[in-house]
Amino acid sequence: MKDLSGLPNLKVYRLVMGTGIILMILGVLLTFFTQEHLGISFYLHAIVVAVNTILIWVYPKKQTSLIRTSINIMLAIYFYLMFVIYPFTLSPMLIICFIPGIAILFFNKKLFYFTLHGNVAVVLSFMLYVIFVDKGEVYFLFHKDVLGYAINFLASQVMLLFIFLLLEKRIENQKLYYQQIQKDERLKTTGQLAAAVAHEIRNPITVVQGFLQLYSNDQPQEKRKHYELMLEELKTAERVISDFLSLAKPSDMESDVVNVKESLHNVLDLINSYALMETIQIRLIVEDDCDVSCSLLEFKQLFVNIFKNAIESSKAGDTIEVRVKKEKEKVQIVVSDQGVGMTEEQLQTIGTPFYSLKSKGTGLGLMICFNIVKKYNGTISFMSQEGIGTDVTVSFPIIK
Repeated sequence: MKDLSGLPNLKVYRLVMGTGIILMILGVLLTFFTQEHLGISFYLHAIVVAVNTILIWVYPKKQTSLIRTSINIMLAIYFYLMFVIYPFTLSPMLIICFIPGIAILFFNKKLFYFTLHGNVAVVLSFMLYVIFVDKGEVYFLFHKDVLGYAINFLASQVMLLFIFLLLEKRIENQKLYYQQIQKDERLKTTGQLAAAVAHEIRNPITVVQGFLQLYSNDQPQEKRKHYELMLEELKTAERVISDFLSLAKPSDMESDVVNVKESLHNVLDLINSYALMETIQIRLIVEDDCDVSCSLLEFKQLFVNIFKNAIESSKAGDTIEVRVKKEKEKVQIVVSDQGVGMTEEQLQTIGTPFYSLKSKGTGLGLMICFNIVKKYNGTISFMSQEGIGTDVTVSFPIIK
């Protein structure tokens, strides 16, 4: 059985809705046997009950937006009709207050707001009719305290809105939690795969690499280029395996007191030659110099990855800006490039295994960055616009 858009399973749905349908039909039969003259109101009552019965019973098999909207509207019409037909009792008014709750069962945002606004408009319009036209002739009970009923009615609508917003927030949190579980499962699978890959592939690669290096010295110059290309590809494979191992094997490195300004200068010394090859400049602006608790090696590994990504996404002649500043109890390091940028969809999947915007990328570099930042109670976030550039913000707690 498909999910009933938040409704119970089919048996419970049939039981609850079947009970409601029986009660509506009994209401029609009671009117038929107790009234001497059956007017148009009786036939309207019977038609509305029949339509509601069909819609409610058909819904599990045809869960379309049209059916859901029709159920909402027809049930609302049913309760409005009960209030109009039986003006000597106010019990239908109590049910009318909770008509938007039907849309909450379907958890359809557009349908809820449509029902809420429609319900408020219809009821307030009816109240104005009672005050200025009816004047208590037919709806005398309602006319006695129209203002009180109006206040209570509006209060009930606000309460339903609050319940809906609360449920919406909780469902969003559940979605995020579910996505995090999926991400953790992928990381676990990646770790297991990494161990297997390392043992099964690394040793054969080392053997092949050694023989290629040995035989390349005996080859003429024109063929030696082919050997160099093969060796370069094997180095690429080794880097991928090393990245897998970084994810699979928990790091036991001890935290150091890392001076952010000094460490970033060291990273820039390593990466500047790579940037200058692409005629890209990296500018470091340190507004507040401070220390953080982190492994120096992992700190450098983190920003080598980030700087390298920024360089590879930039165009020749661009400038990458690295800004360091204090933000409350944290130090923020913002790396801004003017490169190709990313779309919203790409931002959502960044840092997941095997997802990369580079043709030969594995996506593992950013996964390592996420793991390092998380290990030291930091955060990493991305802001990007396609064709404009990307800002990567890394935050670490400051050592006082």
